[in-house]
Amino acid sequence: MSAATMGFTRCDPTDRAALETLDVGSYQHVIVLSDDTYEPQHADARTLVTLLHLRDMEERIGDPYSIVSEINDESNREVAQVTKADDFVVGARLISLLLTQLTENHDLRDVFANLLDPTGSEIYLKPAGDYLLPGASANFATVIEAARMRGQTALGYRRRDGFHRPPGYGVVLNPDKAAPLTLSADDRVIVLAEE
Repeated sequence: MSAATMGFTRCDPTDRAALETLDVGSYQHVIVLSDDTYEPQHADARTLVTLLHLRDMEERIGDPYSIVSEINDESNREVAQVTKADDFVVGARLISLLLTQLTENHDLRDVFANLLDPTGSEIYLKPAGDYLLPGASANFATVIEAARMRGQTALGYRRRDGFHRPPGYGVVLNPDKAAPLTLSADDRVIVLAEE
């Protein structure tokens, strides 16, 4: 297992000039967390401003990166769609949904423990060519089997040509296993895996 290196730079993420000094174009993935020193609506407004700056910077650079952001209020999710963020995590709602599922099905405890454990399985976007011959017609059942042979669980795929198109941004989860499927070398397979 390779070690992760983390750096820290203090700046105001709503300040465009400050964001530009971070060289965000050198990253593949960006996470924008809500600032809990502000009340939820104000924190969400700051997150939205940051997202707008990041997307504009990405368009000017021409090198796409994915963005996941945390928002506090579910009602702000629709407003946030204009920022073209790849996904939103609603902090309190996520915990609420997790607890609801656990009360309905106690067997999910081990699944969530594995997913939330830093050493457990994680969701990855792997190159489609690792599972299918790019450009060849197959089906998702073939992808599932190829992932199983690697000790992974295939959950879906992401098409590169839909990367910036809301509402799904190219992501297809739990697709029809028998439907014809052709993925390109630029597409990704979404898997649950140890690494």
